[in-house]
Amino acid sequence: MGSGTPCASCKLLRRRCTKDCIFAPFFPADDPHKFAIVHKVFGASNVSKMLLELPVQQRGDAVSSLVYEANARVRDPVYGCVGAISFLQNQVSQLQMQLAVAQAEILCIQMQQRDASQSQLNDDADHNMGPMQQMVVDDAAAAEAFLMQNGGGGSFPQQLMSSYGGGAPASNVHLYAQDHLKRESLWT
Repeated sequence: MGSGTPCASCKLLRRRCTKDCIFAPFFPADDPHKFAIVHKVFGASNVSKMLLELPVQQRGDAVSSLVYEANARVRDPVYGCVGAISFLQNQVSQLQMQLAVAQAEILCIQMQQRDASQSQLNDDADHNMGPMQQMVVDDAAAAEAFLMQNGGGGSFPQQLMSSYGGGAPASNVHLYAQDHLKRESLWT
């Protein structure tokens, strides 16, 4: 600063502020509290050494970090920033757990609704189909649900739909599911 008012650091340290003062660009006279807290925690000599070791373009970020750490250290002398980070990480973990519980509850409700609608369909279908046809529909529905959950795509495959007519539909479903899983393998 030189001829004008001294920077906050020189004012606090009661020394003359030279034009090449390392603190002047970062600790202006109108914000004396900023340097006071950094000086209290780190000491002016240590801050000066740290700033001199850094390239000029990184000094502003370093001062911001020092001010943040000094404020955290004054609030929590034992843990400083680590205490704040730990608190926030615990909060994130708790919120993630709450989210997982909420998602599980949603899934349970959706499954209950699906089961209720499926049982209604089954009751209606029981009046119109024999036991063998009912088993075919149940196997196909289970296979369709399995394939949809495992990336089977939006449309149910025609080869599986053609198995509704008779034969051994459960084995066709099983073979299709195995083929589909082979193609979706992570290692191929």
